[in-house]
Amino acid sequence: MKKVIILIIIIIICLGAGTIYIIKSKQKEEQIQEYEPQEEISEEQERQTMVSLYFKNKTTGELEPEARLIDVKELIENPYTTIVNLLIEGPKNENHEKTIPDGTTLLNVTLEGDVLKLDFSQEFVNNHIGGKEEEQNTINSLVNTLTELTEVNSIKILINGEENKSFNDGELDFTNNFTRNE
Repeated sequence: MKKVIILIIIIIICLGAGTIYIIKSKQKEEQIQEYEPQEEISEEQERQTMVSLYFKNKTTGELEPEARLIDVKELIENPYTTIVNLLIEGPKNENHEKTIPDGTTLLNVTLEGDVLKLDFSQEFVNNHIGGKEEEQNTINSLVNTLTELTEVNSIKILINGEENKSFNDGELDFTNNFTRNE
């Protein structure tokens, strides 16, 4: 009889220990949950960066930045040409209008110290609508956009490789470098 009672006690202890072990295992599983990100980041998104391009607001006439996502590889290969060509293409926001005249092409870009020399085709001056305010918007659009880059502090405008040109109405000439006015 003693052996039967001892055997029953051993069975009860084993069952109790097994039950406690199973309960604790399940609690651990519930605590350890695999992290699931809200949204996966695609390879394309990893390769993009944000740049600010300055365009004229149609309502206020003031220059405003327009954020644009571009591929990092384009910026690494030729940052200045890429950014100026985005300005030439114009805004994506329907409340903005382009400041660079239609037909303008960028012929050459060189960085000399902290001055970025931009050589535009003749259309830059020939196709411009004119007027000091519009001309200033065109220059400031370029300056504000390009001086967002840390290595650029001013820009110099050339037309077909020649310095000392001006817009056709003579209101604004390109003799001096243009810097950001803030």
